[in-house]
Amino acid sequence: MCVVKCATESTLRFMRNVLHDGTAWGVVQCAPRPVLVTMTNHTDVLGQLRSEWERKGRSSEARASLSVLVRHAPALDLDVLTDLCDVVRVLELRGGRTVLERAALVQALLECATDPLIGRALLQTLMPGVVSVCRQLRFGDGIIRDPSETLSMALGLASELITDWAGQSRQYAAPALLSALRGRLRRWLLKEKAALGALSYFEQGDASGEEDSPLLTRLTSFRGSQYDRIARLTYQRVFEGRSLVELASKDHSAPGSLRAELQHFAARHLI
Repeated sequence: MCVVKCATESTLRFMRNVLHDGTAWGVVQCAPRPVLVTMTNHTDVLGQLRSEWERKGRSSEARASLSVLVRHAPALDLDVLTDLCDVVRVLELRGGRTVLERAALVQALLECATDPLIGRALLQTLMPGVVSVCRQLRFGDGIIRDPSETLSMALGLASELITDWAGQSRQYAAPALLSALRGRLRRWLLKEKAALGALSYFEQGDASGEEDSPLLTRLTSFRGSQYDRIARLTYQRVFEGRSLVELASKDHSAPGSLRAELQHFAARHLI
């Protein structure tokens, strides 16, 4: 199964260029949904995000974003900090702040998350919680083969939530965000499970009335070939009645370009 690979400008604008340097799959700016890293294990994903954050969080832009946070929440005594990496550090259990102080700081981060770097700081501090949510859902075991795929999706969904909720004031923002993330991730896993069933149906063929279909026979013959993807999409469009918009969304392509691709495939290989 595939990881969602693109996001709208508004969806993950604070995660642009994450893992962009030297990475085959990164969070790419200006793509239609977040392109997330597919790695062999979740340590790679988290490690590269932390490495990227060390650079971004100590930049001059991060220091400017910290000044925005200081002005927004003067009672939090953030003027003693140097940059956003320091903000993430004081939010750790051994960061020297009480539970209530940390909750107030996360609340302020969400209120100011329309600033891309402040939103990115919030994502950074939520990362242990994101891993915990994935663990609660067993990293999609039995549905997703690679646990890092589930983690990558969870990070993307957490980013979307922060963008969606940016500017809101929530007293306990971190638990609320992680609870919402668990719901979204669970729904994604259920959709992937349903897709597995549909895929299995196509791969095994149907013995209940379609076995005599020349089109099904032809589509099945493309299994494992260079046309495997477009044959599956054609099957879903014709035999399952999926809409072009739905298929394009799952395929991470534009409906117009997918329509043209399906037509070209049909004209060249099916008619």
